[in-house]
Amino acid sequence: MRLTTKGRYAVTAMLDLALHTDNGPVSLSDISSRQGISLSYLEQLFAKLRKRQLVISVRGPGGGYRLSRDRSEIFVAQIVDAVNESVDATGCQGRSDCQGGHTCLTHHLWCDLSNQIHDFLSGISLENLVKRQDVRLVAERQNKDSKMSATASQGKISAAIIG
Repeated sequence: MRLTTKGRYAVTAMLDLALHTDNGPVSLSDISSRQGISLSYLEQLFAKLRKRQLVISVRGPGGGYRLSRDRSEIFVAQIVDAVNESVDATGCQGRSDCQGGHTCLTHHLWCDLSNQIHDFLSGISLENLVKRQDVRLVAERQNKDSKMSATASQGKISAAIIG
């Protein structure tokens, strides 16, 4: 099965946004620091997510991104689809040319699996994930780690200015 980094990162970033959106727009730099995803990569992903109307950008001071609708109405499969990813278990990327230009013996089995995975992800909303205790525990740790890292960086800057 292929769910590449692009799809995983998009889901991760959207879940981070869903977890932090109650405090207003969320900056990509905040998501980047919490999730360890490069800012430039997030910018590319969010351009696609915005185009598919899953997020709304907020400009100005305190700007960032927010979900375009309630997190119960945004599903993991929509996020994966928005960044042009497919959940594909076939070896031929669904082209039916797996065996010398023809369909292989198990092609339809792998297509069915791909459809089952997509259907499964279509039933999981960001709200479902936000409510999970394991997700909340990881988010709490990431928030603490991010704050500690920011505090340490500010201390280094202050020391450099003073010193």
